[in-house]
Amino acid sequence: MTLTDIAKMTEDDAREYLEKLRWPHGPVCPHCESNNVTRLHGEKHRAGTIQCNGCREQFTVTVGGVMESSHIPLVKWVLAFHLLCSSKKGMSALQLQRELNLGSYRTAWFMAHRIRHAMEGQPMQEQLKGYVEADETYVGGKPRYKGQSKRGRGTKKAAVMVLVERDGNSVCKPIPRVTRKELGGEIRKCVSEKAMLITDEFQVYNGIGKHFEGGHESVNHGRKEYVRMTAGGLSVHTNTAESFNALIKRGHYGVYHQMSKKHLHRYCSEFSFRWNHRKTNDSARTEAALRQAEGKRLTYA
Repeated sequence: MTLTDIAKMTEDDAREYLEKLRWPHGPVCPHCESNNVTRLHGEKHRAGTIQCNGCREQFTVTVGGVMESSHIPLVKWVLAFHLLCSSKKGMSALQLQRELNLGSYRTAWFMAHRIRHAMEGQPMQEQLKGYVEADETYVGGKPRYKGQSKRGRGTKKAAVMVLVERDGNSVCKPIPRVTRKELGGEIRKCVSEKAMLITDEFQVYNGIGKHFEGGHESVNHGRKEYVRMTAGGLSVHTNTAESFNALIKRGHYGVYHQMSKKHLHRYCSEFSFRWNHRKTNDSARTEAALRQAEGKRLTYA
């Protein structure tokens, strides 16, 4: 479904499109998971209302997902998903408000966060394998002391851990402290034991290789070493992880300007989702995000 196709959609078209994505084999009750359902076509019923013949509950395609209880037309929801999935560095809530002609900035801001919530990976997603690059970056905030450098460690910026499987998926999440215990625990949780870990010379990574069959290789950026070839012909570098970091920084500086610590994990999910689906086109990426919207709720509170 291209942007042109979405622009031509009616509300009924959008509902049918969402139903096909969520229920390819026919409607299923989100309350009891029964497929014994009846569509209600009476004048007093909202368009798209379905009744379960088992539990007798009524529902629509938005129930049990991030779009539940929203008064925004479904066409605008589909378009918003497409815009955030196709914008490489993200789209601000103000731009979303203008593009969709929404009533307020708050509506657009909440809508964008619900879409980011849909983009979050599943808790038991597959671990990264093969050659995995690990790096950390820092987002937002100011220096702790006057005259201090505005970059990196020692500032009030929020630390973000980035793990990228070469030619594969990524994991990006905020961490409270950049310590050996904190980073090591998250890396072991997200990376397969059979993988090889590749990092820079940061000392918190020392000794982590014992947890992986492939071991641990590093490059020393402090000595201007950015790529190193091993005896076995492996190219040791963290350029892939740093490319991911660059996307976050460009999105932060050029689009969002402000990423609060409270919501930073959702921005991380957004950038990670687009990276993990970078080899598909915008339409397939949008459909993947819409399929992930099921079973997730996010209230304004």
